Amino acid sequence: MFRKITDSDATLIRKMMMEFYSSPAVLHPVPESYFDATIREALSGSPYVDCYLLDWEGQPAGYALTAKSWSNEVGGLVVWLEEAYVREAFRGHGLGSQLLQELENTYRDAARFRLEVEEENKGAIRLYQRFGYVPLDYRQMVRECPKEK
Repeated sequence: MFRKITDSDATLIRKMMMEFYSSPAVLHPVPESYFDATIREALSGSPYVDCYLLDWEGQPAGYALTAKSWSNEVGGLVVWLEEAYVREAFRGHGLGSQLLQELENTYRDAARFRLEVEEENKGAIRLYQRFGYVPLDYRQMVRECPKEK
């Protein structure tokens, strides 16, 4: 099962975000306050972010976080798969494939799906390649903006 989170899922999603950011799938941890801000934004009906709960036989198995932007380069909506996490106990049941298929169904008007993946995460890379994802030969650069206190 794949569905948008509700208020009652907030604690569970936060816990899974902590699991995800403690895993080798990410470059570095982030402050836990970011989890709360992201969950609030997703629950607010924001047009920029959605958070989905993955379920396996009635058990919370993972989550996905998407962000949306517009790209002139591709002429339309870009859906960023910001985070995709399947708990270890639920891996190998096809949930990653189900997630990608559900995202394609949910965002039928997308011109591009985009994601980042750690080079060492070979299983995820194979999954994404099966769904037609290819490397994008841009160097990403970021500038972090100071957070207001």
